[in-house]
Amino acid sequence: MGYLTTHVLDTARGRPGRGIRLELFRLDGETRTRLTEAVTNADGRCDAPLLEGDVFTEGEYELLFHAGDYLCESTQAASGVFLERIPLRFRVSAADEHYHVPLLLSPYGYTTYRGS
Repeated sequence: MGYLTTHVLDTARGRPGRGIRLELFRLDGETRTRLTEAVTNADGRCDAPLLEGDVFTEGEYELLFHAGDYLCESTQAASGVFLERIPLRFRVSAADEHYHVPLLLSPYGYTTYRGS
């Protein structure tokens, strides 16, 4: 069975993004359903998969990273926060596979990819 994981790397500081709250939503047209919430641990990862088993199905999802508090607390946003919340939308087309969706974060930019 497939599952979904994520992690956050603070590329400006060269360390994991610790204590970042995130939410996972399932998208169905204009309907957005919140599935779960988690906070990244000291390694910038969640302690368990965000979705797995029968609830991990094909479809469109959104990971919403609440990065603003982290950026303020890490004193990287001296002139105010630019990236308050970061939404990442992606499609699961094979629910029997592992989908890893990391966030590489800096105060003024970010990137993502499908990892392993």
